[in-house]
Amino acid sequence: MTRPLRVAIAGAGARGAAYARHLRECGGRAVVGAVAETRPSTRVAVAAEHDVGQSQQFSCWEELVAAPRTCDAVIIAVQDRDHLKAATAFAQAGYDILLEKPMAPTEAECWQIVEACESAGVFLGVCHVLRYTPYTRLIREQIRSGAIGDIVNVQHLEPVGSWHFAHSYVRGSWHSSSDAGPVLLTKSSHDIDWLSYIIDRPALRVVSFGSLHHFRPDQAPEGAADRCLDCPVEPTCPYSAVRIYRRGLHPAAREGYFTAVVAPELTPEALERALREGPYGRCVYSGDNDVCDHQIVGIDYEDGLTAGFSLSAFTPVENRHTRIFGTRGQITTDGNSVWVHDFLTQRTTEHVVTAAGASAGEGHAGGDAAMIEAFVQALAEGDASHFSSDGRTSLMTHSIVFAAERSRLTGAVVEV
Repeated sequence: MTRPLRVAIAGAGARGAAYARHLRECGGRAVVGAVAETRPSTRVAVAAEHDVGQSQQFSCWEELVAAPRTCDAVIIAVQDRDHLKAATAFAQAGYDILLEKPMAPTEAECWQIVEACESAGVFLGVCHVLRYTPYTRLIREQIRSGAIGDIVNVQHLEPVGSWHFAHSYVRGSWHSSSDAGPVLLTKSSHDIDWLSYIIDRPALRVVSFGSLHHFRPDQAPEGAADRCLDCPVEPTCPYSAVRIYRRGLHPAAREGYFTAVVAPELTPEALERALREGPYGRCVYSGDNDVCDHQIVGIDYEDGLTAGFSLSAFTPVENRHTRIFGTRGQITTDGNSVWVHDFLTQRTTEHVVTAAGASAGEGHAGGDAAMIEAFVQALAEGDASHFSSDGRTSLMTHSIVFAAERSRLTGAVVEV
């Protein structure tokens, strides 16, 4: 293109705002051209940050898509349950699309989104940011070079983190499987996609087990109150909303990303009000959440390759942990470093990856920025090969997630 790519932001919450900032890092090749957000203060703040005029500020995505089109593409970061309607409408309006994961809460809706984009002839990318991290690129280079021979098996852990899980999957927008989907979809579709990207084989069948073990009313400490601000056991509760979000008021605190979701003003007064009145001040044992707090998935791939995935709420907030077992060696990574062990020489080589941490607030180990760069490059050059997580590829890895959830609910081995 001979001018910067103009990108609209549909949903300017934490993810949409972060992607908008990364657009500015693309060497002048992309700009934010419009912002749609239901919360007026958030909409105005994001628009001001990117010099978006009043005429291109919209109170919802429906207003944006109905207005005369001024942008080439749109990043859709609205609630998951709205993805189908939004993606279909923007596709029909001619926008190329970058869609936040998961694609949609149901498998049927995922198919409809892909078919709508293909029918409209627009590009569809999905935000599987782990594919774009520096450590992922390094691992794929090592595998392609033959450093560990042929892959036989992979072990992969997503340590969600105790307070992160409490924020997003107990108190937050993804606490209900009927409203948002199972946690394997809303949190770990990243990881299931990543495994397929690394193994580079079609998945054939899956089996899964998991449950909601701890965040239930019968696990509440004696005397626990409905809200943390009123609770006599709050000082000794590791899931105290008061402690978690007050930490986030301090500059550079890791919890700041999450406190900004609860109280965007980032003031003690605003946080107190949010904890008193909003969902994030509730006791984690209140009982209106139902997604699993731990789950395992076994995947059988073509050519006999296997992978085991584990998700757990009961960890520190830290990077994924992975071991890739090959016929000539082993790769181990914690997202910050990659260790390659050679069976012949019995030597282990460490490759240090200099990138940010793995939490959403820290850019998914550099994956957020690299994904936006790949999206802009693909559209600016008219070459979709720059973006590896296109709609149909994502649809295939989403199908593994849905099959795994059917397995968990039925106890059966399920074909993909």
